[in-house]
Amino acid sequence: MIRRLLPGDTLRRRIALTILAAMLASLALNALFVQVAGIWARPPIERTGLLEQIAATSRVIEAAPASLRPQLAAAASSSLLQVSWKAQRAEFELPGDGARVEASRVPVLQQLLGDQRKIEAFNPGDWPGDNPQAHYAALVQLVDGSWLSFIPPERSWGLELSTRIAIIIALGLIATVLVAWIATRQLANPLQRFASAARRFGTDLRAPPIKIEGPHEIRQAIVAFNTMQAQIQHFISERTHMLASISHDLRAPLTRMRLRSEFMEDLDHQRKLIRDVEEMQSMINAALAFFREDTHREQTTAFDLSELLQTIVDDYRDQHIDIVFDGPAHLVYEGRPLGIKRVVVNLLENARKYAQHPRIALNREEYAIAIEVSDDGPGIPEAALEQVFDPFFRLETSRNRDTGGVGLGLSTARAIAREQGGELTLRNARKGGLVARVELPV
Repeated sequence: MIRRLLPGDTLRRRIALTILAAMLASLALNALFVQVAGIWARPPIERTGLLEQIAATSRVIEAAPASLRPQLAAAASSSLLQVSWKAQRAEFELPGDGARVEASRVPVLQQLLGDQRKIEAFNPGDWPGDNPQAHYAALVQLVDGSWLSFIPPERSWGLELSTRIAIIIALGLIATVLVAWIATRQLANPLQRFASAARRFGTDLRAPPIKIEGPHEIRQAIVAFNTMQAQIQHFISERTHMLASISHDLRAPLTRMRLRSEFMEDLDHQRKLIRDVEEMQSMINAALAFFREDTHREQTTAFDLSELLQTIVDDYRDQHIDIVFDGPAHLVYEGRPLGIKRVVVNLLENARKYAQHPRIALNREEYAIAIEVSDDGPGIPEAALEQVFDPFFRLETSRNRDTGGVGLGLSTARAIAREQGGELTLRNARKGGLVARVELPV
C-alpha cells in the first residue's frame, strides 16, 4: 500500500516506512514477550481457569467416602494441579485467611457446588516477600466440613502487572529506537557523503563527481551539484587555457621588439625599450608558471607540518639568514606540502626583501592550523592590505622593478592557500611590522 501511495525511493516514503517498521517491530517484540513470558503473569485467580477444574474435582471427591478422599485427591493431582484433602483447615500451611470467592461469579462453581459453598483463594502476593511457598492456591470446604486444596505449580511465581507494563513499554521504546537508528543511518550516510564531497570540491576543484545514491530528493541534489561542478571545472579549464595561450603568444612579438631594438641608434631609448621588454617577458614567464601549476596540482598527503617549517628555516640558515621559529616539535597535517612550502617561502622572501627579522609561528587552534610570518618592517598601508593580492599589483613606495617581482607572489600564495580550503590574510602589527597569517582547515 505504501509503495502505491508513495512510489519511488523518496524521503516521504522512507519516513513512512520507518514509522511503520517501528510500529511492527514494537508489536512483534511485545507479542513475543507476552507469548514467551505468559507464565510470568499474575492474573486474578478467576482468570487462570483454576476454579473450573476445582468445581469438577470437588464434586467428584465430595461424593466419595472420607476414607477414600486422600487417595482420590492424589489420583486427581497432576503436573499442572496438585490436589490434597485435609479434615481440618489448620492442617494446610497457609499465610492466613484467603480471599472469599463468590460462586455466583463463576457459573461452573454455582452449578456444581451451589451458592453457599465456602471457597477461599490465595494469590502469590498473599505470602510474605521472597517466600519460596508463594503460589496460587484455592480452598474448598466440603459438606462434611473437610477441605480440599488446589495448587498449580506452574503458577507459583511471576511478575506483577506494573512490572509487565514497564517491560512492554521498554520493549516498544527499544524497538522504535533501533528501527529509527537504522533508518536514520541509511538516510544520513548519503547526506554525509554529499556534504564531504561538497567540502572536498571547495579545496580541490578537480575533485571527482559525487556518487549518485540515496532517496530521490538527495539524488536530485547530487545530480545538480555534479552538473554545477562540471560547469565550473570546464569554465576554469577554458579560462586557464585561454590565458596561458595569450601569454605564450605574446612571446613572439616581444622577441621581435627585442631584435628591432638592437638596430636603434638612440642608446638611451634602446635601454628603456629593452628594459620594458624584459619586464614584460618576466611577467609572462611568471604568468605561464602560475598557469602550469594550476593544471598540475599536487596530491593531498599526511605530513609533519612543523618539520616542514623547520626545514625551511634550516635552508635559510644555510644561507646565513636567521629566521626564528616558534611552534610545536611535531604537528601532523593532511594537505599539499609543496604548496604550503611555496606559500611560506614566498612570505619569507617578501619579509626578507622589504623588512627585517622575519619570524614563523605555528599554532593549532580549535578549527584551524595557523602559520604566521611576521617581520619588523614598515608594514603596508591599511587601504592596500587587500589590493596587494591583485595580480601584477606592486607597491611603488617599497618595491621597484629592479629588486621586486612582477606582482604575482602574493596572488599565487593566496590561491594555493584557498586551494587547500584555507585563507591568507595580511595585517599590520601593533608594534610595527607586517603579519601574514595562513589558516589551514583541520
